[in-house]
Amino acid sequence: MAKRLSKKRKALLEKIDTSKIYSVDEAIGMIKDLKTAKFDETVEVALNLNVDPRHADQMIRGSVVLPHGTGKKVRVAVFAKDAKADEAKEAGADIVGNAELIESIQAGNIDFDIVIATPDMMGMLGKVARILGPKGLMPNPKTGTVTMDVAQAVKNAKGGQVNFRVDKKGNIHAGIGKVSFDTDKLKENFKTFVEAINKAKPASAKGRYVLNAAVSLTMSPSLKLDTAEVMEIK
Repeated sequence: MAKRLSKKRKALLEKIDTSKIYSVDEAIGMIKDLKTAKFDETVEVALNLNVDPRHADQMIRGSVVLPHGTGKKVRVAVFAKDAKADEAKEAGADIVGNAELIESIQAGNIDFDIVIATPDMMGMLGKVARILGPKGLMPNPKTGTVTMDVAQAVKNAKGGQVNFRVDKKGNIHAGIGKVSFDTDKLKENFKTFVEAINKAKPASAKGRYVLNAAVSLTMSPSLKLDTAEVMEIK
């Protein structure tokens, strides 16, 4: 039995031509008209890439700092000691520790959104890899979260860093701001994010790189984007 659409959903669908391929400017210009929730909805980007993540050289993963941030308050935990722990605290990290932080995580206390670690802490973090890994919280050099420059890593995390990773079906999904942002800021964030994805294109990926692209709000239908235009953002 087909699921009945709510009045809100019907009203939203009436604003969208589901058969149309929108330009980036058109789609982001329209996105504010799709707001229905009482909270500040996230503007989300979804890309389907022509890559096979089963091959190590086609596992696309990285991070990018959006020029206007994400609009989300981020709690940052840092594994460091001595001078590096002091640097992390001065940079604004919410939680800083080492052995005692491991024990806290093992006890089920995970009140942070991003984990950063100095390289010498990674052996210790192995004890909680099975807890942090499935939640996408395990530090990784490719996302800039394993580093000696903890101060900069904390500033990036607080200032709008977005981590991305292709799933087994070639999809990448990320929030690039809030619907309350100015349209121009959303466009700049979108282009910065897509530029990072395009730069990460593996040499071994053949054919059309971006198969599908769309933008949406947390609670809205999606607007299909012109993939040729998306691939030209560099």
